[in-house]
Amino acid sequence: MSNAIRLPAAVHSAAVPSPCISVCRIDPATSLCEGCYRTIDEIAHWSLFDNDEKLAVWAELNRRQAACR
Repeated sequence: MSNAIRLPAAVHSAAVPSPCISVCRIDPATSLCEGCYRTIDEIAHWSLFDNDEKLAVWAELNRRQAACR
């Protein structure tokens, strides 16, 4: 039996929200949005991503924000 932490099934079946906070500026030094810390490709493709892809982006956001400070 695995000890891996798993998200509840309800999270995977519900729509994963966008991290956008309506501060839409790409920082030329990092190539990340200054508001949500997504790349331009992640922003452009968000509506095409499945929930697992969206959750993977969310998992990176805190790390990216910390790196930009």
